[in-house]
Amino acid sequence: MKSSVTNEVHALYQQLLDGWNNRNARAMAELFTDDGESIGFDGSQSIGRDEIFSHLNPIFEHHPTAKFVSKVKSVRFLGSDAAILRAIAGMVPPGQSDINPKVNTHHTLVAVKTEGNWRIQLFQNTPAQFHGRPELVDQMTEELRQLLK
Repeated sequence: MKSSVTNEVHALYQQLLDGWNNRNARAMAELFTDDGESIGFDGSQSIGRDEIFSHLNPIFEHHPTAKFVSKVKSVRFLGSDAAILRAIAGMVPPGQSDINPKVNTHHTLVAVKTEGNWRIQLFQNTPAQFHGRPELVDQMTEELRQLLK
């Protein structure tokens, strides 16, 4: 696929992270398709824009949230109107300047192009705990720390 299309999928993912980092549940929810699905870090599942908004909004209202730092690892197209973006992400807690390795994550985003716009069909936020392999946590954390410089 053309790099401009890849850039559009990257931009969709960045808008999602910007929505989180700006604590804007509405902006995040609007990026999804009507029946889009979000699976959170804790395994919670929300389907549809309204449910996604209803899940995220109280988080922003009642909790200081850490900011995402991420690195896109790949974008794979499943045709001209569907793509899978895979990224790694870390979080910088409020008032801190370093990534908290305990909440490193893999992001998977399935994007579909409908009515000329890319939208999120599925976003999954999977903990990157690497049980029993602390060197992999360290490696991911260091890769993400490079983005803070």
